[in-house]
Amino acid sequence: MKPLLFCTALLLSPSLSAAQLVIDLGAGSRTWQTEELLKHPEARTISIKDDVSYKRDMQYRAVPVAVLLDGVKAEDHLQAVALDGFAAELSAGPLLNRQGAQAWLAIEDPAQPWPALGEGKHSAGPFYLVWSNPQAGHISPEQWPFEVASIKRLAPVAERFPALRPAPQLAADDPVNQGFALFQKNCLACHRLNGAGDSQFGPDLNIPYSPTEYFGGDFLKRYIRDPQSLRRWPQAKMPGFSSSVLTDPELDRLVAYLKHMAGRKQSAP
Repeated sequence: MKPLLFCTALLLSPSLSAAQLVIDLGAGSRTWQTEELLKHPEARTISIKDDVSYKRDMQYRAVPVAVLLDGVKAEDHLQAVALDGFAAELSAGPLLNRQGAQAWLAIEDPAQPWPALGEGKHSAGPFYLVWSNPQAGHISPEQWPFEVASIKRLAPVAERFPALRPAPQLAADDPVNQGFALFQKNCLACHRLNGAGDSQFGPDLNIPYSPTEYFGGDFLKRYIRDPQSLRRWPQAKMPGFSSSVLTDPELDRLVAYLKHMAGRKQSAP
């Protein structure tokens, strides 16, 4: 599949009332205006308990993401790109669910703006992908992109970025391949590896060195669990991954993938 090229941009009028969201599903693109989405037939007010970004209960005017993905199949792969370069890689299946863990596109009403995410920061709007009942689908924080500018259908990560692949002789259920899946879900939104990936947000995790090469003992696992416990500075952006998000066995598999890839350094084309 070769999706159309398009400009990934969020456009605001001087009155801050004309935000645009681009959805490109490969056969063409659709630009949604804030007002259109707020008046969508399936728009409703939802309550999100313990919102990932705001760290408290929130209410939003939102549309089920599934209704915006006409023609998308469960096996398809999507990417949500935010203004700051955060590029969330998303399997389409969970986004299409209408029961259990359900994805919603929250729309910020310019007449009722959301609070800032912190001092000197913007709100999560004008578009924010949130989840109701996320525990039912083991939804990770990286699957809650905010300040979303576009959603597009793409080929799977392994096809787009061969430099991320583990050795081909490994079995599909090998812990390293399982770790690769966890890397895509939890890390690729912010980081590249071997220069491969779409994110412009965080450092490369293999070039010039893998963190498995300079974190001794269990310090890498401790860093993933709580980055501020090892490197504390006010501007740090990496979140901690608790055991409810990334279990201990999953963390072991993720680190196994990073160790494996430390022996497969290459430059992405």
